[in-house]
Amino acid sequence: MVDVVLMQGFANFMWLLSLALIVFSGFALIDAAVRREDAYRAADKKTKPFWLIILGLAFVVNLLFPILSFLPIIGLVATIVYMVDVRPAIRQITGGGGGRRGGSSSDGPYGPYNGGR
Repeated sequence: MVDVVLMQGFANFMWLLSLALIVFSGFALIDAAVRREDAYRAADKKTKPFWLIILGLAFVVNLLFPILSFLPIIGLVATIVYMVDVRPAIRQITGGGGGRRGGSSSDGPYGPYNGGR
C-alpha cells in the first residue's frame, strides 16, 4: 500500500516537473519570437532563427519525451542559456529592462544627469 502511494506521488511530481519544463520552454520560445532580429546581432548572441530553432526543438522535445531521458535535459540547458544570457542582453539593447521604461543611459536614480548645469 505504501509503495503504491509513493509511486503515485513520484509520478505526480514528475508530471508537474514536466509541465513546468513545457511552460518554461514555451515562454522562452515566445519571448525569442517577439524580440527584434537586429537586437540578436547587436548583442552578438547568434541570430533570431538560430534561437527559434533551438528553443522550438526544446519545446517539442519536452512535449514528446519523458523527463527522465537526456533530451529534455539538453532542452532545459538550452532554455536556461537563452533566459540567463541571451534574453538580458537583448533586453538591454532594446530598452526593455526592469522598472525603467524609456530612460537613457545617462539617467541616474532621480532623473537625467545634466552634467552639473
